[in-house]
Amino acid sequence: YYLLKTVREALILSQSGAEIKSYAAAGQAILLLVVIPAYGYLGSKLPRIKLIAITSLFFISNLLLFYAGGRMGWREGVAFYLWLGVYNNFIVAQFWSFANDIYTEEQGKRLFPLIGIGTSLGAWLGAEFAKQIFAPIGPYNMMLLVAAILVLCLALTWWVNRISARESTAQHKLASQTLSPEGGFQLILRDRYLMLIAALILVLNIVNSTGEFLLGKVVVQEAVRSIGAAPELEEARGRFIGAFYGGFYGVVNLTGFLIQAFLASRILKVMGVRGAVFILPVIALGGYSLLLAAPVLSAVRLAKILENSTDYSIQNMVRHTLFLITSREAKYKAKAAIDTFVVRGGDVLQAGIVFAGTAVGFSIRQFAGLAVCLTLVWLAIAWQLFNEHKRVEARYLEERS
Repeated sequence: YYLLKTVREALILSQSGAEIKSYAAAGQAILLLVVIPAYGYLGSKLPRIKLIAITSLFFISNLLLFYAGGRMGWREGVAFYLWLGVYNNFIVAQFWSFANDIYTEEQGKRLFPLIGIGTSLGAWLGAEFAKQIFAPIGPYNMMLLVAAILVLCLALTWWVNRISARESTAQHKLASQTLSPEGGFQLILRDRYLMLIAALILVLNIVNSTGEFLLGKVVVQEAVRSIGAAPELEEARGRFIGAFYGGFYGVVNLTGFLIQAFLASRILKVMGVRGAVFILPVIALGGYSLLLAAPVLSAVRLAKILENSTDYSIQNMVRHTLFLITSREAKYKAKAAIDTFVVRGGDVLQAGIVFAGTAVGFSIRQFAGLAVCLTLVWLAIAWQLFNEHKRVEARYLEERS
């Protein structure tokens, strides 16, 4: 994903700019209105390994098409941005649905921090690798490299599924069955716990995307200042932006890896999943408060490093652990809807914020002030989720006993 994320930033920012990047999120949400019901339908008809295989092969074939289009000279920055917004949420959500399906709550709380080390290490190495190879090979060869890696990931998933299929526990026997026909949106709307998770993710993503917009805008300004604004310098600006984001993501993911490796399991053990829900909004509140005082590139970069590294480590672990006490349908269908449509819905709302704020001439400081207000709403939702998780967990433990 981090190889593709660097490609995304280079294409969208060099071809269209930070504002178009924010507005393109609306297209992702529209695409997901079609994709989520189709995914739910497949989940009702296929066992999990076939569902995962079909989804993975679909995205691999898409990368080959983007490679061919780029080589023919298509300006596909916006299209690739739309696609990656669907890809990254679906692939990651599906992986964690698979993990939730295999493990019980007790196993998940013990093992998810360890799995999280793999995700954080992969993100850091991916960003560092992208930093080194992006300029020499360019964005389109990077797509081919990722397609090959995804084939390897699919093979590993098949292997793990075979191992789990040999288990004789009720958990694994149940996991081999298809899901009920109820859709992801239906599951969310009738369950307060899932609704609160969706609300938390929605506001989280609005805040995070606002910060990404601020960072992207400042980086584009720096690229123009350093390279020049002439149309013939577009490719040079794109390489400058790609190199910057490769380095930025490297720092973010190294920090995230260190947090995941040395702090995440201890935090989950001491604070529990309910207490850990508050960590990221508190950090975001401090970061955007810093921007109010000092709205400059160094402050934006520092705030996003702290926010994103915590999001990709502790918050990522918490987000998936919350689903351990839910039904299989919720783990696959509701989780897919939350991790894709709800996330992209947050991007749509954030795009509206960018449009309105840009129209009235908002400064970086004013956007940061809005992010502070939204973070306070985020904390209020986290408190409601804290109380609801206690109730749902008690019911889950009672049913298992």
